[in-house]
Amino acid sequence: MTFGDTTVMKATSIAKNYLESLVEELKISEARYEQVEGRYNSLGDWLNRDASRIREYEPSVYVQGSFGLGTVIKPLHADADYDIDVVCELKHLNKAQLSQATLKEMVGDEVESYRRAHAMSKPLREGRRCWTLYYSDGAQFHMDVVPALPNGRDVQLLLESRGLDASRAGTVIAITDNERLDYPQITEDWPRSNPKGYVAWFKGRMRVQLELRKRALAEAVNASVEEIPDYKVRTPLQSSIMILKRHRDIMYVKDEINCCPISIIITTLAAHAYQGEAEIADALLSILIGMEDHIQRDANGRAVIANPSDPLENFADKWAEFPEREDAFYEWLDQARRDFTEAAGLGDRHSIAATLSEHIGEEMAKRASDRAATKPSGMLRAATSAAAGTASAPSFGSTARTPTKPKGFA
Repeated sequence: MTFGDTTVMKATSIAKNYLESLVEELKISEARYEQVEGRYNSLGDWLNRDASRIREYEPSVYVQGSFGLGTVIKPLHADADYDIDVVCELKHLNKAQLSQATLKEMVGDEVESYRRAHAMSKPLREGRRCWTLYYSDGAQFHMDVVPALPNGRDVQLLLESRGLDASRAGTVIAITDNERLDYPQITEDWPRSNPKGYVAWFKGRMRVQLELRKRALAEAVNASVEEIPDYKVRTPLQSSIMILKRHRDIMYVKDEINCCPISIIITTLAAHAYQGEAEIADALLSILIGMEDHIQRDANGRAVIANPSDPLENFADKWAEFPEREDAFYEWLDQARRDFTEAAGLGDRHSIAATLSEHIGEEMAKRASDRAATKPSGMLRAATSAAAGTASAPSFGSTARTPTKPKGFA
């Protein structure tokens, strides 16, 4: 296959089965998912308890990042932490009422009280934009809590005034940044983000395959499609991103100059390039071919990878300041193309494992090979394994977890 061509090479059936097995090895366990969800729910309950000093502002807690997108993977090392990103959005406050510093302090005080009430030994750490809770060593994860306020109306007006797409602006949030000069001041100019809008866009890129898999699982467990939550299935887009992230992690495991391609860029370009393929191997090869086509250039030739949920944000804005990061992205993309193209053309799992071992990890490559030897392939396997109780890579979605009195989370 020549990467300038528009035709994507078809993978062998053995390679397809191997990549499906690789994703099964990369996904987190059902027990881990339930553990994270329990902590996430627990924090939301605490912030909305009767004694909470921010309860009157209707704190809404929801997950963002790879857990929200269903693309989380196991860390490279078995004892490494999972990074859980959540938003704490105070629905009944606005930027005219307080500074970023005040909001950060309000949320931080309540998160600290949660830490003490749950006898968490590690101290709360303040980051640039978040508060970080460290759970016990056995839990093996930490949670970054980002304080936020609603900011949809302001951003919608801004985007419309510039003739830009404002269809997802309603869920934009204002967030804090303690490195800004105006951090202690009351101002309308806050940093912003739109995790809910991004999740909605991302799911839209895989809507057909998401619904097909939910329908297949519903039939397998004799349930209605409406009863199947999104996190119970995993699409070829999500699976491809998981594989690419693992490849990236291995390639930059010794990154000393902070040039490792960031996940949001890989995820955004992959979602743009995805063409609805029904199998992981086909999706992966198609994505590797098409990712580069979705990097735009401004009038000065600088790279632009616009946030689909906020077109004024450029995910590649640091590339102009740090050109080594742009170089690193293209080096990684070229390497991934070579590695997975070679593997896709092979006809036995041992050769595939040997080819990919250096690029996804020797142990991971072997486990995927062993799994491929015993598992059927295709959508039916995903449906039947889920029906048997094996959780897919979690996708918490963007629905806020806000309890009513006194029932807890809806």
